Amino acid sequence: MNLSINRVIVYIVASLVLVYLMLPTFIIIPMSFSSASYMQFPPPGFSLRWYEAFFSDSLWMNSFFLSLKLGVVTMIVSTILGTLASVTLARTRSKWNDLFYSVLLTPMIVPLIIIAVVIYGFFTRLHLQGSFLGLVIAHTIVAIPYVITVVLGALRGFDIFIEQAAVSLGAHPFKAFIKITVPIISPALLSGALFAFIASFDELIVALFVSNTFTKTLPVKMWEGMRLEIDPTMTAVASVLITISIALLLSVELLKSFGKQKKVLK
Repeated sequence: MNLSINRVIVYIVASLVLVYLMLPTFIIIPMSFSSASYMQFPPPGFSLRWYEAFFSDSLWMNSFFLSLKLGVVTMIVSTILGTLASVTLARTRSKWNDLFYSVLLTPMIVPLIIIAVVIYGFFTRLHLQGSFLGLVIAHTIVAIPYVITVVLGALRGFDIFIEQAAVSLGAHPFKAFIKITVPIISPALLSGALFAFIASFDELIVALFVSNTFTKTLPVKMWEGMRLEIDPTMTAVASVLITISIALLLSVELLKSFGKQKKVLK
């Protein structure tokens, strides 16, 4: 009986926390369909004027497409580098592994404002500040830990004897990895890639230090809009970002369930 009561209490507390975290979403999305000329909740009427303002404004769309392009490039680079680091950590026995792993996860532990200041000072000397390459490098630094966390877990649960059997039969180690290991851990690779895209697409703090007038990502554009003017168009932009993030997170969960089904079938 006490166990049932404790479970009910846990569910109630968890539900309250979830509602508290989701409350801004419940407010922003209805406001994006408001017919008012300023931010107002509840909205007095239904209108698509702010979505039209977003998709018809070249400045907003330039930032949107820059964020998409940056997210895709960061996702590809982070997935490649993160997978290589994960393979190194999973298949080498060294006393430095724990230190190497901790260093790679630093962007997830250290406050981003510190990382952003360091990157800004370093990029200024290399003349990378404000460049697309600089944004890719900075976002990759932030996104790689997400890839490593997911892929390393999959590699540690992978039976390496399957790959070794292929090598013993004459397959090149790299070919055996590509043909055997990669398909098996593909759900983890795709999940890590999606997390890297989300980390890049939603990143604000580092982008604020690295971007300039011509390389404003969508979060930076929103931040400047909030500081200079309270434009209701930002509610539509925020709703688009929320929709994309939710869709990608649902995709990650589907990939996780698919990976679990593959393990059960084996």
